[in-house]
Amino acid sequence: MVDRKRGSAAVKESMSSSKNSSQFVGFRLADQEYAFQIEKIQELVILESVTRAPQVADYVEGVSNLRGTSIPFINLRKLFGIEPKSADEETRTIMVDVGERIMVCTVDSVTQVMRIPADNIQPAPELVTGEGNAYVAGFARMDERLLVLLDIDELLEPEKLDEVNHAAPQGGHLPDH
Repeated sequence: MVDRKRGSAAVKESMSSSKNSSQFVGFRLADQEYAFQIEKIQELVILESVTRAPQVADYVEGVSNLRGTSIPFINLRKLFGIEPKSADEETRTIMVDVGERIMVCTVDSVTQVMRIPADNIQPAPELVTGEGNAYVAGFARMDERLLVLLDIDELLEPEKLDEVNHAAPQGGHLPDH
């Protein structure tokens, strides 16, 4: 189990530490660009089909079988309250590591892998990270763009993570190495 407070603090600390830069994978949802730390990305995947799981929140699209493992499939538009849209040729799925769990998130498009200088990263104001928004780790200015930096470990609150676990109770765990 992930210590959510410690995990979030570690992400925020690593983004604002004295390191020269951090790497992120940028993606779009509607008109906003977001980014995940690259260390949390397993891979970009193409999922053939998604099986709808009964009695789960609407942002849990269902479960997909990837190399014999049931992986929960999260629609970030729905999770963030953004109007849903049909998948198109730009739609991508990103496999992410959330503590001991693997999930797949659908996004409108992946923009780029980028190295963001520490000086360009600002912590999220407390007003933004309040109840229900702990997943906003900070903001970064790249050229003329403003990116919202997301903390994957905070993306799903404990009760939302329970919804995901309900969809794929046996799958989606990282294999032991």
